Amino acid sequence: MVADGGGGDDEESHTSRPESRAPAPRSTEPHVMEAPVVAGRDPEADAALDRIVLEGTPRLLRSWPVTLVTGVVAGLEVGLGVLALLYVKEQTGSQALAGLAFSIGFIALLLGRSELFTEGFLTPIAVVAAKRARLLDAVKLWIGILAGNLAGGMLLAWFAMRGFPELHVEARRAGAYFALHGWSLRGISLAILAGMAVTLMTRMHNGTESMPVKLVASVAIAFLLAGLRLYHSVLDSLLIFFALQSGHAPYGYLDWARFFGESVVGNVVGGVALTTVLRLLQSRRRLIEHRIHAEIEAKEIQQGERATLSAPPLEQPPDHGGV
Repeated sequence: MVADGGGGDDEESHTSRPESRAPAPRSTEPHVMEAPVVAGRDPEADAALDRIVLEGTPRLLRSWPVTLVTGVVAGLEVGLGVLALLYVKEQTGSQALAGLAFSIGFIALLLGRSELFTEGFLTPIAVVAAKRARLLDAVKLWIGILAGNLAGGMLLAWFAMRGFPELHVEARRAGAYFALHGWSLRGISLAILAGMAVTLMTRMHNGTESMPVKLVASVAIAFLLAGLRLYHSVLDSLLIFFALQSGHAPYGYLDWARFFGESVVGNVVGGVALTTVLRLLQSRRRLIEHRIHAEIEAKEIQQGERATLSAPPLEQPPDHGGV
């Protein structure tokens, strides 16, 4: 009985021995580490940062055509929200109801996975800070998305103003609120609040995996932007575009450019300085871990490339002249 038991043990240990396997190929996706639970740290904030880095890295590495198309689609979707806003405002006269109607555009952004310019503050900066992409990649993303947003919005405005001539007066009235307002402390303040609001929406989206919760966040921020008429560089540019496409607007593209410059400056200050930087400081230890891990991976890749270059070339089989 003892001998049989010993033999069984030998057989069990033999069968449980792991088989030797070839090493797995290196993945191109960023590796997400397990966030350690340490006193003084917020594990939920660390997990949200992990999701931002994991999902944001491929976005920064997209090609120019893909980035531009993503921006154009977002401009079309936000343009539909602007169309709903103008219709409800013309029918009811209520800015609050019009702001709720505009949320159609942000719901489309979320479900269609397209991208608005000011949504791209937190994610690109976090990915660059984690050393998963270069600053040049973030600048390319911002330029491509912004240009696409404006182009898509202009295209939809052209069709909307020809399809709904009854909205021309309301479009000119709505656009005048922004286009005829010069640089001022009030304007900069409203633009800063708009940048903070949209970046906050990005934080809320990355802080949960529940789609209903994300939809609530999108509707809430859309109401803040459109219902309170904050100065948002893309949304309010589209309102001005609608007015210009209606004809006979008492302002032009120079007025739009002045408003656009003011709103972009305020949006960047609110979205980057007052929201993104604070968010990264909240998870600074986790961010440092991401940076260290990225440096280690980069060194491993460099060592692998050097080993490949220093390897002797494969010998060519002798040529027997076809014999």
